[in-house]
Amino acid sequence: MIILKPDPLARRLQKSTIHPSGFQRHPPVAGATPTSHSDPLQHSSPSLPIVTSLRRWCCALTRRLPERAGDHQSSFLRRAQSSGEHKSKKAEHQYFRAPSFRTKDQSLQVQSLPDDGYGPAEQDSEGNSPGSPDAEALASLLRSCGSVDDVRRVHAISVRSPDGPGMFVANNLINAYARFHEISDARKVFDEMPDKSVVSWTAIINGYQKSGNYNEVVRLFLDMVGSGVRGNSLTFVCLLKSCGEQCNTKLGRQVHCCVVKGGWSNVIMDSAVVHFYAQCGHIASASTMFDKMASRDVISWTTMITAYVQHGRGDKALEMFSVMVSEGYYPNEFTVCSILKACSDEKAFRFGKQLHGAIVKKLYKDDIHVGSALVTMYARLGEVFDAQAVFDKMARRNTITWTSMISGYAQSGHGEKAILLFQNMKMRRVSINNLTIVGLLSACGSIQSLRLGKELHAQIIKNSIQENLQIGSTLVWCYCKCGEYTYAARILKDMPDRDAISWTAMISGYNSVGHNAEALKSLDDMLWDGVKPNTYTYSSALKACAKLEALQDGRRIHGVVNKTPAFLNVFVGSSLIDMYMRCGNVDDARRVFDAMPEHNLVTWKVIITGFAQNGLCEEAFKYMYLMQQEGHDVDDFVLSKVLTSCGDLQWKSDCISFSDPVSGSPARY
Repeated sequence: MIILKPDPLARRLQKSTIHPSGFQRHPPVAGATPTSHSDPLQHSSPSLPIVTSLRRWCCALTRRLPERAGDHQSSFLRRAQSSGEHKSKKAEHQYFRAPSFRTKDQSLQVQSLPDDGYGPAEQDSEGNSPGSPDAEALASLLRSCGSVDDVRRVHAISVRSPDGPGMFVANNLINAYARFHEISDARKVFDEMPDKSVVSWTAIINGYQKSGNYNEVVRLFLDMVGSGVRGNSLTFVCLLKSCGEQCNTKLGRQVHCCVVKGGWSNVIMDSAVVHFYAQCGHIASASTMFDKMASRDVISWTTMITAYVQHGRGDKALEMFSVMVSEGYYPNEFTVCSILKACSDEKAFRFGKQLHGAIVKKLYKDDIHVGSALVTMYARLGEVFDAQAVFDKMARRNTITWTSMISGYAQSGHGEKAILLFQNMKMRRVSINNLTIVGLLSACGSIQSLRLGKELHAQIIKNSIQENLQIGSTLVWCYCKCGEYTYAARILKDMPDRDAISWTAMISGYNSVGHNAEALKSLDDMLWDGVKPNTYTYSSALKACAKLEALQDGRRIHGVVNKTPAFLNVFVGSSLIDMYMRCGNVDDARRVFDAMPEHNLVTWKVIITGFAQNGLCEEAFKYMYLMQQEGHDVDDFVLSKVLTSCGDLQWKSDCISFSDPVSGSPARY
C-alpha cells in the first residue's frame, strides 16, 4: 500500500471541523472568525465564505485521494462517470450573458443565467457532470470570488484533482479571470484545455473583447471556425462589438450575413447589429435594422437614440424618445442621459426642463450620471444658474459634474466664478482631468487673465500634458484672447499634432487682435500642413477677408467652400455675405443669400446692414419686410443701422410697412 502524505496545508486543513459530507455546497454565514491570523489562505484577505469553502473542499479532496497504487481514479470521478451513463450528452451550445443587452427571447434563456454567464448545469463531454457537488461547487466558488486572488485559490484546488478541472470548471475559470482583467491567466487556462466547446471559445473571445484587444478577438474567431466549432449568437455579439470598436465595416457586414443565414436573430443579436452600424457611422443602416426588429426592449431603443445623438441628429433622437414613451417603454438612466445631451445640442430648453421635472418625480433624481447630464445641459444652454441649482442639490458629485459646471461658467462669461469653483474643487480633493484644464483655460481667456493663464500653463508643463490636443488648442486660444499671439504661435508650432481646431483657434485669435493678414497666412500654413478646414475655419478666414476687403482671397475661399458641405452651413454663408458686402460686391452677396437653404437672425442682419452701407436703402427696407415675414423680429440694432444710413432718403415708391419692434404696431417708412 502506498500512503500519500498530504502537504502541510492539506494536513492543517484536515484538522479543521467540516461537515460529515466533506463539502458544504452553500458557504457558511459571514461573521465567523478565522482560527489563525497567520493562515496562508488569508494572505490577501479574501472574503470569509470563500476561505471556509476552500478549506472544506481541500479536506474533501484530500480524503478522496486514491489509497492504492493501482487506483488511478478518484471516487468522485468514478461516481461522475457512472452517473454519466444515465444522462444525455452535454448540449453543444451553452450561452453566457452579453453584458450590454438583455432580452425576453426565451430561445437564449438569458434571463435565467447566473452572473458568471453560463447556462444550467449539464453534463460535459468528459462525463464530469457540472451538476455534481465537485464541479458545481467549484463553479459556485468562482462566481462568488471577490478578487483575483480568490480565483487563483479556487484554480489551485481544481488542478489538484487527478483528472484536472474539466471543461465546465475551466470555462468558469476563463470567465472569472476575464472578469478581473487577467486575460493572460484566462488564456493559459484556455490553451491547456484538451477539448474546447463553443462556450470555451466564446468565453475567451469575450475576455479579449472586454480588455480591448480587438485584433485577438478576430484571430480567435478565425481559429474557432478553423477548428470546426460553430459559433452561437453570443459569439457573434462579441465579434460585432469588436468590429464596431475598430470600425471594421467589411468584417462586420460578413458577420451580419452569418447571423441572418444562421437564423440567430433575436433582440440581443439585433441590438448588437444596430450598435455596430452606429459605431461605424452608418446611421441609415442602423435605422433600417432597427425598423426591421421583430421585438424591441429599452436597450434597443436606447442604442438607436444614443446613435442619433452621437452623430449630431438630436432632432431624430428627441422624436424617437417620444415614440418610445408613447409605446409604453420606460426609459433607463442611459436613455435619459442621451436625451439630455440631445436637448443641449438642439437648444431644446423647454423639452429639457420638462424632462428635468420627470426626473425629479421618478427614480433617477439621485443618480450621479443623470445629475451630471442635467448640469451639462443647463450649462451648454447658457442657463448657468439653473445648472448651479442642480449642482448644489446633488448628494454626490464626480469629476464630470465639477468640470461641466466650470466649463458652463467659463462659456457664459463668468470666468471668476469658474476659477473659484475650481479652487473649491481642489479643497474637496476631487480629481481633475484634461477637460477640467480646458475649462479653466477657457475661463482665463474669457476674463483675459494672462497671469492665471501662465500659471496654469506652467502646471500643464510640470505634469507633462502639454502635448494633449485639446489642451494645446485651448492654450493657443487663451493666449490669443489675452493678446499674446506670439506665445500662441509658438505653442502651435511646438504641438506634435495639429488639427483643424488648433489652427482655427490661431486664426480666430489673430482676428480678435486685428492681425487679419496673419490670420490668412495661418490658413495657408494650415492647408500646407495637410489639415482640412472645418466650417469655423472658413468662417474665421472670411471674417479676415472682410476686414481687409480682400475680395480676391475671399473668392478663392468661396470656390473651395462651394465644393464642400460647408457651403450649406448658415454661419459660413453669413460670413460670405458679409465679406462680399464689405468689398462692395452686392450682387454676389445676394446670390449667396438666395442659394442658402436656411436663414437665421444673423444672416438677415448681415444682408440688411450690407444693403444699407452700400447705399441700397430701398433693398434694405424690402429685406426688413421679408425678414418679418419669415418670423424674425426687426431689433433696434438693424433699425438703427438702416435709419442711420438711409435717414435722408426721399422715397419715390410706396412706403414699406413693418411692425415696430417695441410697440408691435405697424410703422411706415
